Amino acid sequence: MCRSFFQRYIPAGSTVLDVGAGSCDFINQIRATRRIALDVNPEALRYAAAGIEVLCLPLERLAEVIPPESVDVAMASNVFEHLRSTEVLLEVLAALFEVLRPGGRLIILQPNVRVLGGRFWDFLDHTLPLTDRAMEEAVTLTGFEVLERRARFLPYTTKSRLPKADWLVRLYLAFPPAHLVLGKQMLVVARRPLRPGVDQHSREHDGSSPS
Repeated sequence: MCRSFFQRYIPAGSTVLDVGAGSCDFINQIRATRRIALDVNPEALRYAAAGIEVLCLPLERLAEVIPPESVDVAMASNVFEHLRSTEVLLEVLAALFEVLRPGGRLIILQPNVRVLGGRFWDFLDHTLPLTDRAMEEAVTLTGFEVLERRARFLPYTTKSRLPKADWLVRLYLAFPPAHLVLGKQMLVVARRPLRPGVDQHSREHDGSSPS
C-alpha cells in the first residue's frame, strides 16, 4: 500500500519522517533519500530496515532532535488516537510544522470516530477520539493548510477478516466506492505553506506551479 498509494506524495530526493513508527511498516517500504523513524518505544529499533535512522523520544519533543525545516514529508499513521490529550496533539503538530520545510507535506491516517462510533474503544490504548473535521481544525490551528481530507479511506483494523493480499489492497485503493462502505479511517494531507517570494526552490521541489 505504501508504494502503490503513499509514494505519490513523496518527491524524489526527499527526507521522510515516520511519526510513531511502531513496527516501521510505512518507513521500511517507502522510497526516499533519507528516512527517519520516530517512536517513544525503543522496540522500533528492532523493526527498522538498514539505513533508517531511529529516534526514541516522546513525539512532542521531536523538534529537539530534528533541525528546523529539514523534513519534506511526515507520516503519522494510527498514532494520534494514542495521545493523552488534545493539548499534546497540538504540541506534536506544532513540532511537525517546525521541522517540515515550507511546502512540506504532513500525511495523517487515523481512525475516524465520526464513522466508527463506539468501535473506536475496542482497543484499550485508544485515548483520543478524533473526527476528520476535528483533525482538519487541529492542523489548521497549528499553521498548516489542508490539501485533502477523506472521511472514509481505509478499514478500521487489519485484525478484521477482510482480505489483505497485496493485489486486493491495490484493487480496494483503486475503487473509491468501496471506501464509502468499508472505510473507517480518515486520510488528511496538509502542507506547511510556502512563503511568497522566498520559497521558490521549495515550490519547485513540491511540484506545484507559481500562482
